Amino acid sequence: MIEFKNQQLVVSGKIDYDNAEEYYQEGLAILQTKIELPAVVDLSQLEHGSTLALAVLVRLLRQTPNSNGLKFKSVPAKMMNIIQACHLESDLQLLD
Repeated sequence: MIEFKNQQLVVSGKIDYDNAEEYYQEGLAILQTKIELPAVVDLSQLEHGSTLALAVLVRLLRQTPNSNGLKFKSVPAKMMNIIQACHLESDLQLLD
């Protein structure tokens, strides 16, 4: 689930093949409400930092102006490894 709380998009649960489109649509609906960008995406409640989860987040990022309207925080270790292996560190805004 993606919710907008405390001026952040909070991603929780596990993104898998059965619900990836639902996560994307939830995030897209939030982005279309004219929230202030760049917005922070809090991944601290994400259960599994898979390549599919990263793909959903990158797809959302592409819906923002200049593809730089999201900042990611609390990135799970596995997802960070994927980001580094794909050399995406410079393309994604990562917060501590």
